[in-house]
Amino acid sequence: MSDAPAASLTPAPRASNRTRAWVLAVLVIVYTFNFIDRQIVGILAVPIKAELGLSDTQIGLMSGLAFALFYTLLGVPIAMLADRKSRVVIMTVALTVWSAMTAACGLAQSFGQLFLARLGVGVGEAGGVAPAYSLIADYFPPQERSRALAVYSFGIPVGSAIGIILGGILASLLDWRAAFFIVGGAGLLAAPLLKLTVREPVRGGFDKDVPPPASDVWTSIKDVVATLARKPSFWGLSLGAASASMMGYGLFLWLPSFFVRSFGEALPGFFSFMPDALLPPNPGPLLYAAYFYGAILLIGGVVGIWMGGALADRYGQTRRSAYAVVPACAFVLTVPFLAIGLLTPSLGVAFVVFLIPTALGLVWLGPVISAFQHLVPPHMRATASAVFLFVNNLIGIGVGQAAIGAISDGLTARLGAESLRYAILSGCSFYVIAAVLMFVTAPRLRKDWHEAG
Repeated sequence: MSDAPAASLTPAPRASNRTRAWVLAVLVIVYTFNFIDRQIVGILAVPIKAELGLSDTQIGLMSGLAFALFYTLLGVPIAMLADRKSRVVIMTVALTVWSAMTAACGLAQSFGQLFLARLGVGVGEAGGVAPAYSLIADYFPPQERSRALAVYSFGIPVGSAIGIILGGILASLLDWRAAFFIVGGAGLLAAPLLKLTVREPVRGGFDKDVPPPASDVWTSIKDVVATLARKPSFWGLSLGAASASMMGYGLFLWLPSFFVRSFGEALPGFFSFMPDALLPPNPGPLLYAAYFYGAILLIGGVVGIWMGGALADRYGQTRRSAYAVVPACAFVLTVPFLAIGLLTPSLGVAFVVFLIPTALGLVWLGPVISAFQHLVPPHMRATASAVFLFVNNLIGIGVGQAAIGAISDGLTARLGAESLRYAILSGCSFYVIAAVLMFVTAPRLRKDWHEAG
């Protein structure tokens, strides 16, 4: 690790392959903490609901809307700052804030307090992603960006899987409050790694004739708005990704609870092969569900994200429409496999089948995020990414998770514990909408592409 660069606000020359690999690894670690802190609620929802007496609707609001409110509102102004100032410093501050607020979730004694703590997590994470997209675009040339952004996006399934598995273990051994304290504290320890070892790269170093950002903020805002207004493909990709995220984030939150409610008695038998050393005394369905869904997320998620990035880099250089067609095809294929996984009575079949929609549902990340880096000039990349994240997360997190929870509550009187199964199933329509939007957007990408790089 001796080649890791020292932190500096002075732009660095084009980095070596070794340095780029190190930077990408650190960014993946930070993004992993982002999703550990974001998704650990998915497995802790079971004991939180039991102790605080919450409904499924309140769990959805606490996990989704509370997080999304400030995450989306603050994302754009923070990203505009990142287009003008050090992205590394901004991300370090963001990591520190969201980790501290994750730890604060463990102190909550009511729905209101937990809601406020999750608001704080959203405040911190607002500065964690868009600046990273911009950094990666300046460390990697255009023909490698989809794969680099796909590797960065490994933080989603890896962080989600770690959050769910670690949350299940800690909740079983200790309690849900200790789980928040421990993962939040670990994030605080990771902040110096980012600040001390990642150097700010040349902004637009792989692009030609890069214009400087506007001299004042209001002019900069008008320039970004005017640029995006001329790019209908940006909005098509954003709304398509947001439609898919309504279901994607909904699955992240609700599938652990679904496995506990619908397969609770079968879960111990599925893990009969597991050595006793990996299980605490008297493990309950919560821990088995954490292992079960964590494995699905880790395997399926990494395969799907890498596949999307590789396909976009291979076909997108000659056909810009591939950046939308690849995700669209994946969304279409996701629906039947997800339906089979939700309706099968066999836990073994569910495990195998759920790997497929988990992979397909995340194929879009590499192509779509890479496309956003090519639709605007380099000095607008962080802001454009933040506008996308605003749309994607406000709809995907803010609406999707709460909607599934509300549908589940509405079906409980008739279906009991099975209400969540059919609430999740009803969300498959969002993947169909996402596919349609991507197919409609695909022909426009060639015209909207910014050919500076």
